[in-house]
Amino acid sequence: MANVIVDIKDVNKIYGTNHVVKDLNLQVEEGEFLTLLGSSGCGKTTTLRMIAGFEEPTTGSIQVEGEPIEDKEPFERNVNTVFQSYALFPHKTIYDNVAYGLKMKKVPKKEIKERVTEMLEMVQLSGFEKRYPSQLSGGQKQRVAIARALINRPKVLLLDEPLGALDLKLRKQMQLELKRLQKKLHITFIYVTHDQEEALTMSDRIAIMHDGVMDQIGSPTDIYERPATKFVATFIGETNVFDGTIKSIVNGKAVIGIENGDVTTSGSVTETEEKNTGFSVGEFVTVSVRPEKLHFSAEPVEGFSVPALVKDYIYVGSVVKCLAVLPNGNEVKMERLAGEELPKSGDKVFICWNPEDAVLIHSLDNSFYQSMENITLA
Repeated sequence: MANVIVDIKDVNKIYGTNHVVKDLNLQVEEGEFLTLLGSSGCGKTTTLRMIAGFEEPTTGSIQVEGEPIEDKEPFERNVNTVFQSYALFPHKTIYDNVAYGLKMKKVPKKEIKERVTEMLEMVQLSGFEKRYPSQLSGGQKQRVAIARALINRPKVLLLDEPLGALDLKLRKQMQLELKRLQKKLHITFIYVTHDQEEALTMSDRIAIMHDGVMDQIGSPTDIYERPATKFVATFIGETNVFDGTIKSIVNGKAVIGIENGDVTTSGSVTETEEKNTGFSVGEFVTVSVRPEKLHFSAEPVEGFSVPALVKDYIYVGSVVKCLAVLPNGNEVKMERLAGEELPKSGDKVFICWNPEDAVLIHSLDNSFYQSMENITLA
């Protein structure tokens, strides 16, 4: 079992009446690439800043290598931070920018030269020593910022949306370079982003935050294939979401009554060690089905009785997306490789899927619906 290098226990961060981070518990293993993913204002950057020492927890504790760090100044913590803005010294050469931290620590000049040369070679910037930041591209500046952080040999590198200012092509290139560097150096990376594809591409594990709470943590495959909440299902990639009530559960399969008919799914799909995921008849639930898992049939399929009308197609290179409209006006999306046979626009079809390909999720709205059912009108 890998060593835990960052241990966050029961951490809360409150600004006045704004509860930004709520009862956060997170363990980061040595050498892993962990991404904090979520929309703006969810608490991910605040969490990173608390680890770095730029913010202090209101309650709770943070340990790095088993030692509490709350009373340590940022420069005393064995972590370094890379920002989106690069924060390079414009009047210093690339060599001096990268060497800055070592000079502050009064490392001998010979060792500084050796380590700067090694680090610039590692980020593929050998020969750029005498240039200035203004003479570099955005991707090159970002690599200088990363080299400056890594040269101090931190146990943990914190990255706050470091690729956000780059264009799409360069960002994808830098994603691969960062992952390569992380694996080569075996340094723990804690990475903050709101870009789902970026998180799926780079991470060993993803921690999804929503409204200050960590909704789910797991591998990219777990997060995509087995979302634990409706928010995770809709936030990561595209999905079709159906809300309804469980009508029956037989042999591990649940029949869900939705507004437009019945659908079937396997009730055990979302079982995890962390959550008691037993489902019961009458419970209000959410069903999530990815577009690539959805099918259209000319006739009703056993366990499915939801009609749809094929509306339109979206061509995106190697993939074709087919849109259909349900009787209540909601749209569903199916995704297929270009060239595969698909129903024609205007065709009446029935939606279906392999019950094991759908994810059944406890709905946070369940308590509300139960309470409404219990209200007796006078």
